[in-house]
Amino acid sequence: MASNGTKSFIQTKLFINNEYVNAKSGETLSVYNPADESLIVDNVEVAGEADVDAAVDAAAAAFKGEWSTWTGPKRSVAMLKMADLIDAHAKDICPLETKAMGMPLSVSGFIVKLAADIWRYYAGWTDKIAGEQYPADDGVYNIVQYEPLGVCAGIGAWNASVALYAFKTAAAVAAGNTTIYKGSEKSPLGILTMGALAKEAGFPPGVINIITGDGKTGAMLASHMNIQKISFTGSVFVGKKVQELAAKSNLKRVTLELGGKSPSFIFDDADIENALTHHSQNFLFNTGQICVSTSRTFVHEAIAPKFIEALKGRFEAASNGIGIPMEPMTFIGPLADKKQFDRVMEFIEIGKGEAELITGGTRKGDKGWYVEPTIFLNPKVDARIYREEIFGPVMAIRTFKTEEEAIELANDTNFGLSACVFTTSVSRALRIASKIEAGTVNINSSHPLSIGIPFGGKKQSGIGREAGKAGLLAYMETKTININMNV
Repeated sequence: MASNGTKSFIQTKLFINNEYVNAKSGETLSVYNPADESLIVDNVEVAGEADVDAAVDAAAAAFKGEWSTWTGPKRSVAMLKMADLIDAHAKDICPLETKAMGMPLSVSGFIVKLAADIWRYYAGWTDKIAGEQYPADDGVYNIVQYEPLGVCAGIGAWNASVALYAFKTAAAVAAGNTTIYKGSEKSPLGILTMGALAKEAGFPPGVINIITGDGKTGAMLASHMNIQKISFTGSVFVGKKVQELAAKSNLKRVTLELGGKSPSFIFDDADIENALTHHSQNFLFNTGQICVSTSRTFVHEAIAPKFIEALKGRFEAASNGIGIPMEPMTFIGPLADKKQFDRVMEFIEIGKGEAELITGGTRKGDKGWYVEPTIFLNPKVDARIYREEIFGPVMAIRTFKTEEEAIELANDTNFGLSACVFTTSVSRALRIASKIEAGTVNINSSHPLSIGIPFGGKKQSGIGREAGKAGLLAYMETKTININMNV
């Protein structure tokens, strides 16, 4: 494969049973560059029902075949090789992510490196999946062991494609499962290259399969009778459909990471410079297209004027960093595609009637899907920009007087993915953390991307956890064996 993101590195076929194959559906999709709206490829093959069945059959055969004889350490060797290959081809993979969904090269470099590190992390778990034993009770000796589920599927979002692929696939194969992965139709190019790397790493045919397609293809995975578990990252609306299809088919296991409308508290004793950094540079990372973004920020009224004026300056300075994603100095790229651009701009126009516009609120330039970093102040509690996930560089700020008021405002949401607390009082931080309804609470920091720590949400932000040991156990079946010692 060629280097530097050239067309000869691009894969457009499905990867099934360790080979790139044509889709039996005969359908294709096109991928456009959101920076200039130019066509990248128009022949990415779409998996239909027969293609999904072929991938499932390959995975099922592999699970019962050679893969079932591999020891944990042997799985680790292939997984570590996979990580090394991702690192070695980062210069090829990063431009594909950048061109497909517009993330700056600095961001795609981070995401691709994260993917390699995820493979390494889970490679370390393969020989550490211990069981349990309990003393004989009335003569019955109990053993608990953990076994792979079988054929597992993953469906990922487009904002961090190869990292989401790694979280779902590496955990599954570390546990001894076989996998089928479908990335988003918005950003399929980086993920499709993973097939060739998996084969080179030494995984047997059928262990790792990669397909492409839109929601129809995802629905086929969620409803397939021979898939035992599905992990989905995306919107609440689609996540509910995945869960419904999973329940109506074979009641397969489901993990859902469905985004958020994360709150952040900035108290009057906070380190203001630290808070400004986390609510500007870190908030605008990947053009605000991050599920854990603190898009609902609550600032204590005593420091609100000073903080908001300083944050406005940071946002306007960041606007100067909007540019072509392939240029190394670009800080903010375009939104992923026209559909996402139209969604964000619709929210901004609605927001102009719901709150005070502090800065931004317009398209940047007349080519490509660029949006000015935007801040709204004091929206009403029923405002759409305050309650719904926008998934773009748009922040809503409200002021508060008391800790109790802030907590009540923060928890008044259907989401519960992440939250942040900025204060120098440790007791206050811990007190608030215990009362916030979120899967993760970050103190004096925005949400870090940690491989070894469980990640997931409460309420409609999802079900289950990914990353860490919890992410591994989500791909395992708990089996209890009772031995009658009286015989």
